[in-house]
Amino acid sequence: MKKFASCLLILITYSCIPLKIAPNIEGEKIVNAKKFKKDLPNFNGFIFEDTKNANEFYNFINSKYDLKHINVDSNVPIIINNKKYYLSFFERERTTKTLNLIPLVVDAGLDNKGVDPLFKDLYTSRSGFWYLILTVTDPEIKDCLNPSYPQHHEIVNHLKNLKTEYFSTSNYIEAYLKMQ
Repeated sequence: MKKFASCLLILITYSCIPLKIAPNIEGEKIVNAKKFKKDLPNFNGFIFEDTKNANEFYNFINSKYDLKHINVDSNVPIIINNKKYYLSFFERERTTKTLNLIPLVVDAGLDNKGVDPLFKDLYTSRSGFWYLILTVTDPEIKDCLNPSYPQHHEIVNHLKNLKTEYFSTSNYIEAYLKMQ
């Protein structure tokens, strides 16, 4: 009985094996965008979790900079301390995927008895988070989020303010009017 209880305890403890883990980003982080997601450019990215609905940031940028739905997600001209920069953003999902052993073991036992699997859809579980990755370049296409870039701190502060404004604004026309 003790062996059965210890086996059951081990099975419950290790019943979920993580296959992929989504990063936990508190606030924001600056990392190489290509390392975050392979399809992104090889620039440093200002990354934060997007808790709003899909395309909300697109609508925010479109309204704030009055872009009329033209090149909203890439090379948006922004002015920081009277210098022109170009903002691009990407919306990507990162997921946590786990392998659940208990449904797998139960179905294997049922299969030995000739019964069709009952928990086939529960072998893996998946949950994900959406992230916004912002990149900023200057007119010479230099990575402005690189820590060695001369105006790095000013640009990071601008992006932090942009993030705060995005999360605090519900009517994006308000963002446009703030710029005027």
